Amino acid sequence: MRTGMAFLLMGYVLSQFYRAFLAVLAPMLTADLGITAEGLARASAWWFLAFALAQLPVGWALDRIGPGRTTAVLMGLAGGGGAVVFAAAQGPGAVMAAMALLGVGCSSVLMAAWLILARAYPPAVFATLAGALLGAGSLGNIAAAWPLTLAAEAVGWRGALLGLAGVTAAVGLAIWRFVPDPPPAPDAGTGSLLELLRMPALWLILPMVAVNYAPSAGIRGLWIGPYFDEVFGATPALIGQASLVMALAMVAGNFAYGPLDRVFRTRKGVVLAGNLAGVACLGALWAMPASSPWTAVALLAGVGFFGASYAMLMAHGRALFPPHLMGRGVTLMNLFCVGGTGVFQLASARVHTAAGPGPEAAHTALFGFFALALLVGCAIYAFSRDRTD
Repeated sequence: MRTGMAFLLMGYVLSQFYRAFLAVLAPMLTADLGITAEGLARASAWWFLAFALAQLPVGWALDRIGPGRTTAVLMGLAGGGGAVVFAAAQGPGAVMAAMALLGVGCSSVLMAAWLILARAYPPAVFATLAGALLGAGSLGNIAAAWPLTLAAEAVGWRGALLGLAGVTAAVGLAIWRFVPDPPPAPDAGTGSLLELLRMPALWLILPMVAVNYAPSAGIRGLWIGPYFDEVFGATPALIGQASLVMALAMVAGNFAYGPLDRVFRTRKGVVLAGNLAGVACLGALWAMPASSPWTAVALLAGVGFFGASYAMLMAHGRALFPPHLMGRGVTLMNLFCVGGTGVFQLASARVHTAAGPGPEAAHTALFGFFALALLVGCAIYAFSRDRTD
């Protein structure tokens, strides 16, 4: 099981990489393929939307087929194939198709690991273990920052993606070989998604799930590159360094959130306080988007750190799920999280285009848009019922 979890962690590292690498390659893709910032936003959104649409069949497959085989097939075929398509892309359409394939390929790996944790460990430590897995997996977010810039400069972005295609296929094969499926839950296969959707308590959590990750994923995965390029005239090296700082903050946030429900004996309070702090950082960026590059880096690090509340939200929701619907429950929440992020990626492209003249106005509008969305999510979540194990 330890070897299998190690390979699932490697798969999640790749998932984090593929959702964030466009921001760093943005100047190269614009120069080579003529893709605009709005086109990159749409391509990034396809990753999230394809990932989200895969969640319902993935949830069924995790409960009925098992996490190991489900994840191995998706990552090896769709993930490895998507990286090959990206490396061969000659225009925006191929990039969007590749991102959709990559989204499907990565769609089950985190939920597979969490399903194993949910069945193998006590509920009280789920948030800590889930947060640790998220934090360690966020190394992929770091690899999609400065190291990717260095690799792309050394062998070209196409060569870097071909190498990653081989790594992704190899991880899929290793998951097939080493990840054992846990014993099925009692009454496995009975019940349905409708049983979960009939829970009123869940509907006060799901809006927060849909928006908590959208600002940090949208900015780190897409807009940080255009922001520093257009507002500060930053070099690719500085963009990579800023992306790295935000990625490290996201890693630290995942580890920091994990044990706080046991420290403060509340999940709702921890999630609300953290996300309101994220709103404050976004508000500061909205008020002074062009103050200085390093002030912007510090505030974006705050957005990444405080936006790492997903594992705590998952623990909140997980406490409501019956054991035989655990796979479908965690994938339903993942659908809202990743689907919401994809929708906000598409919407952010429209906001960027519709904003007033000049890059500063466009990015001011983006920061205000993300701040407002996160604030609305907090307002709805404030009425939810706290739940701890």
